[in-house]
Amino acid sequence: MAGVAADAVASTAEDREPQREAMPGLESQRRQIENSESGRERPLQAGESWFLVEQHWYKQWEVYVQGGDQDSSTFPGCINNAKLFEDQVNWNLKKGLVEGEDYVLLPAAAWHYLVSWYGLKHGQPPIERKVVELPGIQKVEVYPVELLLFQHSDMGTPHTAQFSHTDSLDLVLHTARERFLASPQEETRLWIKHSDGSFERLCNTHVTVLDARLKTGQVIVMETRNKDGAWPSAKQYVMKSVSKEDEDFQGQPGVCGLTNLGNTCFMNSALQCLSNVPQLTEYFLNNRYLEELNFCNPLGMKGEIAEAYADLVKQAWSGHHCSIVPHVFKTKVGHFASQFLGYQQHDSQELLSFLLDGLHEDLNRVKKKEYVELCDAAGRPDQEVAQEAWQNHKRRNNSVIVDTFHGLFKSTLVCPDCGNVSVTFDPFCYLSVPLPVSPKRVMEVFYVSMDPRRKPEQHRLIVPKKGKISDLCVALSKHTGVQPDRMMVADVFSHRFYKIYQLEDSLNSILDRDDIFIYEVSARAGTGEGIREDVVLPIYLRERSPARDFNNSYYGLMLFGHPLLLSVPRDRLTWDALYHILLYRLSRYVARPSSDDEDDGDEKGDTENKGNIAKSGQTAGGSLQDPGPEQAGPSSGVVGRNRAPADNSPGPSNWPQRSRRKQLFTLQTVNSNGTSDRMTFSEDGHGVSFSSQPYIAIDWEPEMKKRYYDEVEAEGFVKHECVSYVLKKAPVRLQECIELFTTVETLEKENPWYCPNCKQHQLATKKLDLWMLPEILIIHLKRFSYTKFSREKLDILVEFPIRDLDLSEFIIKPRSESDPDLYKYDLIAVSNHYGGLRDGHYTTFACNKDSGQWHYFDDNSVSPVTEDEVESKAAYVLFYQRQDVARRLRSQPDLSGPPEPPACGSPPSSESMDVN
Repeated sequence: MAGVAADAVASTAEDREPQREAMPGLESQRRQIENSESGRERPLQAGESWFLVEQHWYKQWEVYVQGGDQDSSTFPGCINNAKLFEDQVNWNLKKGLVEGEDYVLLPAAAWHYLVSWYGLKHGQPPIERKVVELPGIQKVEVYPVELLLFQHSDMGTPHTAQFSHTDSLDLVLHTARERFLASPQEETRLWIKHSDGSFERLCNTHVTVLDARLKTGQVIVMETRNKDGAWPSAKQYVMKSVSKEDEDFQGQPGVCGLTNLGNTCFMNSALQCLSNVPQLTEYFLNNRYLEELNFCNPLGMKGEIAEAYADLVKQAWSGHHCSIVPHVFKTKVGHFASQFLGYQQHDSQELLSFLLDGLHEDLNRVKKKEYVELCDAAGRPDQEVAQEAWQNHKRRNNSVIVDTFHGLFKSTLVCPDCGNVSVTFDPFCYLSVPLPVSPKRVMEVFYVSMDPRRKPEQHRLIVPKKGKISDLCVALSKHTGVQPDRMMVADVFSHRFYKIYQLEDSLNSILDRDDIFIYEVSARAGTGEGIREDVVLPIYLRERSPARDFNNSYYGLMLFGHPLLLSVPRDRLTWDALYHILLYRLSRYVARPSSDDEDDGDEKGDTENKGNIAKSGQTAGGSLQDPGPEQAGPSSGVVGRNRAPADNSPGPSNWPQRSRRKQLFTLQTVNSNGTSDRMTFSEDGHGVSFSSQPYIAIDWEPEMKKRYYDEVEAEGFVKHECVSYVLKKAPVRLQECIELFTTVETLEKENPWYCPNCKQHQLATKKLDLWMLPEILIIHLKRFSYTKFSREKLDILVEFPIRDLDLSEFIIKPRSESDPDLYKYDLIAVSNHYGGLRDGHYTTFACNKDSGQWHYFDDNSVSPVTEDEVESKAAYVLFYQRQDVARRLRSQPDLSGPPEPPACGSPPSSESMDVN
């Protein structure tokens, strides 16, 4: 038996890699494997490695070392974990193994001791596992997550890989790239394929497998960006209708149009400007953004805006597209900014502001923003306060956007009561500069003379922008010779008076689109004896139209034509007089009945209708009396200065009597809209009094209107010679706009400043100064003016230099001899707006960073232009690059490589993921 035992020991000894003489004593082995420092009893530490040893072998080893005889037959032989594996090929661990029954766990030091003493069965891999820290517990992760890795172009055979729950998705991506032999230049990303066939992006590769909730058996797909900059999963949005748009097309990188998705020219213009900012585009093309994506910023957009913009830049600068469809980007913008949902027209500067802020927060290197208290200067030197403000800003905001676009203002507020001065330094991303606005305003009006022979005249008047209605009358008086106090101004809309203005009303309430009529009236009123007081009556024209009801007796009334303001003597205000006065005033386009239309009339009705308005009903009657010879005859259409005298308003006493003629129309008092009848006159024994402003309607029967009312003549007007005058707007220099920006202003009532000294809100004076300028200076020209009463676009020409914009005169920061370079800029892009407030179109001029050639971007269309074509009245947002930055970029080697795009891998596969 002893010989057999010796042979067994000898045979097992051959399997051991270490020499037996290297073994320490058995008691020493036991202490080293089971002690609390390096053995089984030591506490777990997250991240360290522990190893599985088959339970039977370990128990055998324990018996061996406890026996105290190194030559005993209980010698365990080399470590053999065969019982723990499902097979001897893939060496997959059996499911459901239990610690203490199937295996024991040893820390790395103890494991290495045992291997060095006894060896490991040939061909078997060590079963190494990590200690993971799960919520509330630390444990050895015996069963890691086993993922099935696929490549987007080959969904056939998976590659199986195991990962700890604490491994990052970066390791998963790195493993996938190794398995699928991705070259360093190729850009890749990961997707989860769910059991229902849908896909979900694994955006944040810095999180762990546990945080990403990946489980064993999960399908992970690696996608590789095409050489044209697009992802295969987004190929459904790549334009296919352009004949040149194929894999073989090679154009100038960056010279790429953007499809208009429906009123999205504002977005395209902002994107083209930003795309042509060299350092920002290089930042994305060289994938530097991937390490700075901030997925946890509560102020950001989970990195989605930055990734969507990066995809757009990579496609536009791949050189493989004439035009691309920014559908994915538009969807992302609408998702995070509801104001841009849908397909309404918006402002390119507003989109640009949102995009710069979104990119900044998505790429903010500050993962956790600390609280920073803003401090006033409190008499400290500007240099110290400015440096403190900038450092505080960078403590919370540190991104490529801050590096490229942020500068620093000095803001000075002075309290008008106590004189307290508050100085702060505030960061800015762009300058919104005002345009010098003329104090004058051009208004177009229609002048209606009292002379019925004269057609209305269209006038173009220059009035003070902050003037009153009286200023409008004074301006018209210079053209017509009529005194301003004999004018009444009204806004006419839909055949009625929308508003009748008083002389003290502000012109701000009149919009450019309003139809303003100015009527000549007689002297308004008098107080002395013998001076007649006149009443001004608003007159509407209405036509009766049959409307069916149950007894077919109701007639509808419809307004038509231009209303009239009519001066009527108060002491002779009767329906009959008013009827004849109106016949006279309308004689240019209302014909008189011929002798064939004569009628005997109704004596009774004639008598009744000759009374005062207060006593009469609603219809005008009585004998129809002709005007005098000087008032007769149709209008010749000749515009002259002959007017009917102010006091010759025709009345019954002035006219020769003739036989009764047919009544052309009836008269009715109505409400201010002309839609319903109402009684506004009453008699108090002293004459006629009015309960409110009387409105009179002239009601026509359709047949009478057709026979006697000349619609063409009624609508006719002539243009005064002043309409041909064009008010030339002198161009302004960009420096003037910046100077206006830095001018002292008084805060508005809606935005007061709380003075800490007075302890109340004050309308303080405010002054902004430029302290530090950014690498890329964005200047927004405030062409759109919005007030409580008006909205307008200023289309004056702003002259801006293409090269050598020198802003040193506006910088108040003390500078050294080397600083002047920091204030000279060259233009690189312009966002243009054509049209007015209600409709308009955006385009872009931009200088290509590689070729230096200027191009004009109009949605899909891109064409080369010269520098001389860049300056226009349409310029809205200007992009300037500091000259020292341009020199620095030119001196740097091109990190993006040759003209080929940075990610120039193999041609895209015909297969792609069906990503919803």
